[in-house]
Amino acid sequence: MAAAEVARQGEGCRTVPLSGHVGFDSLPDQLVNKSVNHGFCFNILCVGETGLGKSTLMDTLFNTKFEGDPASHSQPGVQLKSSTYDLQESNVNLKLTIVSTVGFGDQINKEDSYKPIVEFIDAQFEAYLQEELKIRRVLHNYHDTRIHACLYFIAPTGHSLKSLDLVTMKKLDSKVNIIPIIAKSDAISKSELTKFKIKITSELVSNGVQIYQFPTDDESVAEINGTMNAHLPFAVIGSTEELKIGNKMMKARQYPWGTVQVENEAHCDFVKLREMLIRVNMEDLREQTHTRHYELYRRCKLEEMGFKDTDPDSKPFSLQETYEAKRNEFLGELQKKEEAMRQMFVQRVKEKEAELKEAEKELHEKFDRLKKLHQDEKKKLEDKKKSLDDEVNAFKQRKTAAELLQSQAQQAGGSQTLKRDKERKKGHEGSLALSPSHCAGLDAHPGSNLRESWTPCCTYQCL
Repeated sequence: MAAAEVARQGEGCRTVPLSGHVGFDSLPDQLVNKSVNHGFCFNILCVGETGLGKSTLMDTLFNTKFEGDPASHSQPGVQLKSSTYDLQESNVNLKLTIVSTVGFGDQINKEDSYKPIVEFIDAQFEAYLQEELKIRRVLHNYHDTRIHACLYFIAPTGHSLKSLDLVTMKKLDSKVNIIPIIAKSDAISKSELTKFKIKITSELVSNGVQIYQFPTDDESVAEINGTMNAHLPFAVIGSTEELKIGNKMMKARQYPWGTVQVENEAHCDFVKLREMLIRVNMEDLREQTHTRHYELYRRCKLEEMGFKDTDPDSKPFSLQETYEAKRNEFLGELQKKEEAMRQMFVQRVKEKEAELKEAEKELHEKFDRLKKLHQDEKKKLEDKKKSLDDEVNAFKQRKTAAELLQSQAQQAGGSQTLKRDKERKKGHEGSLALSPSHCAGLDAHPGSNLRESWTPCCTYQCL
């Protein structure tokens, strides 16, 4: 860097000549070696409707076959599927994360289709912010999952952007670097493709959608990036099938009417996309994600927490003062909440006590009613018992009287029987003596009861 440039950048710094070689010119080499040893990470978000060839394009871009099952069109909502792969090229290791939107655009109601995507991007920012705010940070070993590039796949309709595309890109342009691409561009003719690109660019500008512009501040890439900005959105074709064209095996798509070569710039912009995304601006995409999108998210989150760079008088804020102010504010709010909760608790206790007293009163009244009812029933039973006892006593008296009358009647009957017996005996004393023939006649009738029933009340003499 020139001495004048150094003097402009650092006020108060003096430029002094060196009398010999020191060695700090090896700093770039040191950074390169350190970065190569540590490895790199790059995260791509593929947004587009199902069936636009997102997975095929990723396989074509990185010249490999990523694992994954084709997505169905019956998803109830938009789901984001993240897959991380370790790639190596020469001596450079790359941890690549590909995030695809499964089910995007498949629902009848597409009003909230963008929300899962925005929430996913914010979740990655929040995870990095939480790691950054830790007392012991390990950012050098932290797996950065923030999205560095968003490839937005546009259906090759040839007319205009869908409302879903405009709404989604508008919600994402402040959170991620959007690179719009026309998927399966071989579905429309070349003239229609040119008009479609102009139409897309016009609609993006009129709706205020900010897409990623390749940087032109670096002289080494300013020319190529300026040229490629004019080709946006890129019209791409993906294919993992290799066909023999001439004497070379090339990635292409075979149709009944001919062959479309993926890496032929006359057929599509796949080579331009690969150059801009991977070979020229990958580091700038990573840097823009950190310095622009993440810093915006971080600033908004810290402002929500009450942290600011300056006070209303445009004086710099002290972090300690800000922390103490927020702490006191938090403690004050906490105390207010505790007091409110205490008052609410006391009020609820009073209400509960009133309810319990009312319930107790009702129970006492019910108990008194039941007690009175019990006493009435008891009195009725006692009266009934007394009535039954009186009936039993009367019955016993009648029974005793009846027994007495019966005994008297028996005694009277016995005396009459005795009297009759005496009279009968007296009648037999004057009876005549039986003749022997009469006795023989009695003996001649052994079956008769005359002899047995005869009572010998006198002495019989046989004549």
